[in-house]
Amino acid sequence: MASIFSKIVSGEIPAYKVAEDENYLAFLDIFPVAKGHTLVIPKKEVDYIFDLEDDLYLGLQAFAKKVAIGLKKAIPCQKVGVLVLGLEVPHAHIHLIPMQNEGDLLNFSKKMKFTPDEFQSVKELISKNI
Repeated sequence: MASIFSKIVSGEIPAYKVAEDENYLAFLDIFPVAKGHTLVIPKKEVDYIFDLEDDLYLGLQAFAKKVAIGLKKAIPCQKVGVLVLGLEVPHAHIHLIPMQNEGDLLNFSKKMKFTPDEFQSVKELISKNI
């Protein structure tokens, strides 16, 4: 059975996509811990990030860097934190989280809520900065 992220890749499930190429996709987390919280995934479904083939893994990191640079331009923050979690969704992914301090990155119990219009506005702001 395909993961929710594979369904986003295929277009079965909508997402606020901020960047995409033939191998990778970046989209807003719908349960963000900060404004602009973005997920970066390979389009190929692989459960564990360290099981990715080397070239796909390195490409994912380079794509995430490109997205993070645009994210920092779009959302005022000290840095964009990088976090690899992923026990809930069996599809390798990187969290990019705008942060003012380390607590912003580590507090996943503090989920934020945004309206569809707010998500769309953030998506457009990030996309135009990539």
